[in-house]
Amino acid sequence: MIDHPHANPRRNTSLKRFAALMLAATLAFAVPALAADKDAKAAAKPAAAAATPADDKIDINRAKADQLMTLEGIGDARAKAIIKGRPYKGKDELVEKNIVPQAVYDKIKDKIIAKQK
Repeated sequence: MIDHPHANPRRNTSLKRFAALMLAATLAFAVPALAADKDAKAAAKPAAAAATPADDKIDINRAKADQLMTLEGIGDARAKAIIKGRPYKGKDELVEKNIVPQAVYDKIKDKIIAKQK
């Protein structure tokens, strides 16, 4: 900074302190917010990147009614219909056999599997 002949040295020091204080306050609020945003994105990536693993999928050929009812759009009546319609060669047979509507199947297809014996 160039010294001006009419500049008040005390005022310059006060301005510098004020600027430093404002910078510190800005960083104090910005850094935790950025870190929290980064943590939230990192936590969301594994869930989005990894579709339901085969071990976590519900086997429509062996699941009990209460397990089937954890699926969106599957209530007591549809769970009983799924059990009654066994065995299934493929999960798409739920729609082919008119056990669940296409819209429901589209919501659950990534969460189910039709394992063979």
